[in-house]
Amino acid sequence: MGIRKGTKLTDTPKEVNYHIRVDKETDRKAKEVCQREGISKSEVIRQGIELKYKGLEGKSETASK
Repeated sequence: MGIRKGTKLTDTPKEVNYHIRVDKETDRKAKEVCQREGISKSEVIRQGIELKYKGLEGKSETASK
């Protein structure tokens, strides 16, 4: 199966889907972040995961000392 017309070419194709449930307040916060930063909800989630992951790296370094 080749690349479909209209598909964005990227170095990191997004092949995994997530389905999440959030409360109204979390949705409001996500929408506000999207609006202020001009990014999608998916990008907000990706950035949040990256922040948490970097926090784990810092914890593992201090735990090994």
